[in-house]
Amino acid sequence: MISEAYQAFVTHAPDHHRAWAQAVDGLGQASALDARTQALAYVAVLAAVGNHSGIPFHVDQAVRHGATRAEVVSAVLVGLPAAGITVTAALPAALAACPAEPTDEPGSDPAA
Repeated sequence: MISEAYQAFVTHAPDHHRAWAQAVDGLGQASALDARTQALAYVAVLAAVGNHSGIPFHVDQAVRHGATRAEVVSAVLVGLPAAGITVTAALPAALAACPAEPTDEPGSDPAA
């Protein structure tokens, strides 16, 4: 789930990565958001700024903390009014990282 760019950062700049990881951990601990909401918010921000390489990792985190596929899609699209239609470019990466729910499968009948 880690992008090639992030892996290069970890491998070739370990001191910078350690400093970055400490900052990220500290910000996460300071957040009043629960882990699921924070991961969904992160997905929304990544979609809005066009940083799609982190989408799979953060979608995985959101799903691990109970987010549904519909919530992941909504997180990607929440930035439409502010960031514009460009947020939709993140949908393929988000959907690929998010397991299909039973009602997402072709031919499934949720009423059955």
